[in-house]
Amino acid sequence: MRRIITESSKVKIINNLLVIILATYGLSQKRFDLEEMTLFQRLVIEVVSPVQKGIMASRSEILNVVDNYFMIVNTSKENEFLKNKIERLEHDLFIMEETRRENLRLKQMLSYSEELGSEKILAQVIGWDSANQFKVLRLNRGSKDGITLMSPVITNSGLVGYIYRVGYNYSDVLTILDPNNRVDAIVERTRTHGIVEGVFNYMCSLKYVSRTEPIELGDRLITAGVGGIYPKGVKVGMITNIEQESSGMTLSVEVTPSVDFHKLEEVIILLAKPQVISSNNPTSATDNTKGVK
Repeated sequence: MRRIITESSKVKIINNLLVIILATYGLSQKRFDLEEMTLFQRLVIEVVSPVQKGIMASRSEILNVVDNYFMIVNTSKENEFLKNKIERLEHDLFIMEETRRENLRLKQMLSYSEELGSEKILAQVIGWDSANQFKVLRLNRGSKDGITLMSPVITNSGLVGYIYRVGYNYSDVLTILDPNNRVDAIVERTRTHGIVEGVFNYMCSLKYVSRTEPIELGDRLITAGVGGIYPKGVKVGMITNIEQESSGMTLSVEVTPSVDFHKLEEVIILLAKPQVISSNNPTSATDNTKGVK
């Protein structure tokens, strides 16, 4: 029995080997014949191939256009973002520069006013008398800030005027350009006394100066410290023209104010004690406030 099983296994192995040998031989002998295309097939290929080529080229172009479109859109958005960012940065730089300049001006004014020894308040110019060439200015400080009548108003450049009307939040300044604001002044070099009054075209005049006084063009005027309003030594202006009057014993002296009223932004108010202004006082100048804006 055991012998019969062994012989059967040998037969199966021999049969498997024969199948493998025949399969390998058949694969080695198989031929792949080349099929020749017919006239119709060649015609179809000749017609379809250019179309396929065009479709592939169009597809490639469309993909390029789409890619370029999205690239342009993204670039445009990025450029708009960068543009807005640059504008914000430029605005911030502008604000910083304006703040720096304002701080510099205030520092100079505070340094100058310290020499006068008076209590002081900083204020901003928020309005002016457009009809009367800056004869009246309006400030953003009032009685709630301690502002009182007759308080002198100055800058580091020189004398502006005095407070002649006070409200709760605002106050008005009668500048030295107004003829009703008479300033006792002296020529710094010769100590010659005179009265500075506003005339026209943003100019002033120095009155009551004897023609024998040795004043010259370029001489500077300062406050004399008399009259009870302005402290002594504040710059008033500079002599820019001298003429002898046709009659009398005095000179006609033109004075350019030290303060450039066109560029006036901040001022210093030197606090003064409250005073009662009489109705017949020529320095009240209440008729000059109509044009304040």
